[in-house]
Amino acid sequence: MNSIEALSKFSAATLHEALGKSGNLPSAIKPIAAGMKVCGPAYTVKTMPRDNVLLHRAYAYAKPGDVIVADCGGFYEAGYWGDLMSLGAKTKGINGLVIDGCVRDADDIEAMGFNVFSRGLCIRGTSNFGEGSLNETIVIGGIVINPGDFIVGDRDGVVVVPAAKIEEAIEKATARETKEELVRKQLREGKTSIEIYGWDKQFGY
Repeated sequence: MNSIEALSKFSAATLHEALGKSGNLPSAIKPIAAGMKVCGPAYTVKTMPRDNVLLHRAYAYAKPGDVIVADCGGFYEAGYWGDLMSLGAKTKGINGLVIDGCVRDADDIEAMGFNVFSRGLCIRGTSNFGEGSLNETIVIGGIVINPGDFIVGDRDGVVVVPAAKIEEAIEKATARETKEELVRKQLREGKTSIEIYGWDKQFGY
C-alpha cells in the first residue's frame, strides 16, 4: 500500500490529532461541495494577489497524483480558479486543488468531479502578470508547506502531513482509530463519555 492509499484511509481530523494537534490549515478552507476529498503530495504555488498565471503553470507542470496548494497573498476578492483549469487539471490526473483564496464556476467543477478546497467563491476576474513561485516552500495560516508534503482534506478541513512524518502519522492514526473504536463499543453498551474517560471521578461526582 502506497502513502496516498494509506493516508486516504484516515480523516483529516484524525491525522491532525495523530500529528499532535498540528498541520491544520485555516478552517475557512473547505471543499466547495459535499463529498469532495483530496489526498496527495503537494505541488506548491505562491501567486501575487489577484493573479492566476502561475496556477495555470502549476497544473501543467505538476505530476499526476499531485495536489496543487496555493497561497494567493491574502487577497480573497478574486476567482483564481475555474472550470477550464479544473478540466485541464483533472485530465492530467491532478488529485485536486487546495487554495487559500476563492474560486468560481463551482457548479461546473462539482459536475466534473474535480476536488477543490477554497476560502469560498468569487466571480471577480484575475490579472495575468505571472509573478510568484512554483514548487517552493509556502506558508498558509502559519503552517509551513514544502513540496512533497502530503495534503489530506475532507468536509472537516485540510491537514498537512510533513513528508518526514508520513509513517509516524499512519502509525499514530491507526492507534487512535483502534482506541476510538473501543470507546464506541463502550458507548453502545450504555457508558457515558465522562465515565469512559474518568472525568466524573476527576471532578468528584
